[in-house]
Amino acid sequence: MSGAPKVAMVLAAGLGTRMRPLTDDRPKALVEVGGKALIDHMLDRLAQVGVETAVVNVHAFADKLEAHLRARDATGVLPRIVISDERAQPLETGGGIKLALPLLPKDAFWVANIDSVWIGDGDRALEAVAAAWDPATMDVCLLTASTNESMGFHATGDLFFDDEGRVRFKDQGETAPLVYVGVHIAKPSVVENGPEGPFGLLPLWKDLTKLGRVRGVAPPGLWMHVGDPVAREEAEARLAQG
Repeated sequence: MSGAPKVAMVLAAGLGTRMRPLTDDRPKALVEVGGKALIDHMLDRLAQVGVETAVVNVHAFADKLEAHLRARDATGVLPRIVISDERAQPLETGGGIKLALPLLPKDAFWVANIDSVWIGDGDRALEAVAAAWDPATMDVCLLTASTNESMGFHATGDLFFDDEGRVRFKDQGETAPLVYVGVHIAKPSVVENGPEGPFGLLPLWKDLTKLGRVRGVAPPGLWMHVGDPVAREEAEARLAQG
């Protein structure tokens, strides 16, 4: 896709505490679902929409994850891997991206979690994000799904958006129809002025929604959040159905 970013930031430095005991000897990114590591599910989807380089942050079991990614790289499959090293301290979503900014484009890039797997035309879902991306009117474009078309996410949802795709995050006590499913396009400006050390993206996004600078899309598909061993078993069973 000519207008889509060619570089992605893949967030793989989490401790994976909710996934124990599966993460007692490996990072969450290397937990397998359907015979393939979670990170490979995401990298393969990103390659389908033209991503050529993935910047991957590492912390827990960093040596194991780097070895896996080197072996993947050696096959020549895209995307090519660049490591952002967070061995000293995990920096959460925002801090991890900020640390990696020297490795990322100056205009826009994909950001992807490694714990979302989806059934069906996942590449078309990413294409929908790329098609909606308009740097003149937005700083972030989120991939979302209906709470009725997802597994393992918040039953009460995360957000709403209007007819033009402008996002509003739910207030306390609200139930929202959509969940963020772990992939978005962003400008580096979103995190450039963030604090030193660990920080998350959600507070930054909420500030940007007040300016109308966060948009979202909700293409069809079954989305699975693989956040704990039970969710992994459910995802395995669903993938086995084809």
